[in-house]
Amino acid sequence: MDYRLKLLQRLARPADTKMVLLVLDGVGDLRTSEQPRTALEKARLPNFDALARRSSLGRLVPTTTGITPGSGPGHLALFGYDPMLPETDIGRGVLEALGLGIEVRPGDVAARGNFATADAEGRLTDRRAGRIPNSECERLCAVLNDRLHQQRLSGRDLGVEAEVFPGEAYRFVLMLRGAGLHPGVADTDPQKLGVAPLAATAEEAPAESTAARVRAVVEVLERAIAGEPTANRVLLRGFSQTPSLPQLGDLYGIRCGAFAGYPLYRGVAGACGMEAVPCGKTFAEIVTVVEERWQGFDYFFLHVKQTDQAGEDGNLDAKVAVLESVDADLPRLLALEPDAVAVTGDHSTPAPMKSHSWHPVPLLLHSATCFVDDCQSFGESEAIRGAIGTIPARDLFGLLLAHAGRLQKFGA
Repeated sequence: MDYRLKLLQRLARPADTKMVLLVLDGVGDLRTSEQPRTALEKARLPNFDALARRSSLGRLVPTTTGITPGSGPGHLALFGYDPMLPETDIGRGVLEALGLGIEVRPGDVAARGNFATADAEGRLTDRRAGRIPNSECERLCAVLNDRLHQQRLSGRDLGVEAEVFPGEAYRFVLMLRGAGLHPGVADTDPQKLGVAPLAATAEEAPAESTAARVRAVVEVLERAIAGEPTANRVLLRGFSQTPSLPQLGDLYGIRCGAFAGYPLYRGVAGACGMEAVPCGKTFAEIVTVVEERWQGFDYFFLHVKQTDQAGEDGNLDAKVAVLESVDADLPRLLALEPDAVAVTGDHSTPAPMKSHSWHPVPLLLHSATCFVDDCQSFGESEAIRGAIGTIPARDLFGLLLAHAGRLQKFGA
């Protein structure tokens, strides 16, 4: 176990206090000559700004300097784990599977899938198939599973049992079951347009057989949807198996609840030992469920996805609108009187880049024992000069425990 986790576990003490982590997914943004203000700086956020004036501000580096994190590593860091260690290098596939409630057995390999659009020459024109609705994703997954079933009935062995499960919009999970599977398969998503999807290849020798079986499965899947007008390709990434992480409840003696409307975030929270509480996708819906379950947990993870979606679309105004809607319901969360509150993101998704980035993420930390700095609003420029400074995201969990009075003194 990471030495930091061992130390925090040793120092953890019981307390009748509540901690809240509000993750505005992809909230960090950029100031450029074309975009002189970030979403946080452009938005009207009277409640966040009032909270900032009685809090500490700073910035978080999600993984390490210059490294762009995926959502899995970004959240693992916020939950106190070092995402750069081998034992926390968990692929997105199994996190999506866990978040959807899919049984993942020892030896199974899961991959996160995207339905995508390609032109007549096979070049990708949309990696998300126009963000098809859930109902269309469910229909397409039924088509794929029917084709896989027909493949089995025909006696044409793919060397693996394969099944797809619909997720949100264009997302799905490919579950592989069989002997000798290995997760060391490279992504087939090239992460750019104008090129063909990549063939599955092994990243290490023991995965050669698995990669060959994945190629055979993908061929079946893409033949099944070749005639679809929008979702006519599949992209796979995050091949992974069941993780084994130290559980937060065991480490710190706390009851942890995850209030997230999307599968990946429920999955990563569940891998850390949190209870995934059913809730809606808007912040207002999430707060309503938090109010109902306030007595049931000591640590509350709240996740807002729409900021990230707007950033990936390059839509600054939409990102501003999401932030303003969250701000409107923030007083309801604060009325519960949590003892320590952190507001941040798992990574930056700058609108000019339309993608995740390596830029530090603004952080607001509030408690009765925080150092109230001179920052007047919640945004990037103020966070740069905040009292917390720029710290690794993995240190945030210890800060929350400390501000909630849940750590004893270290040493004599």
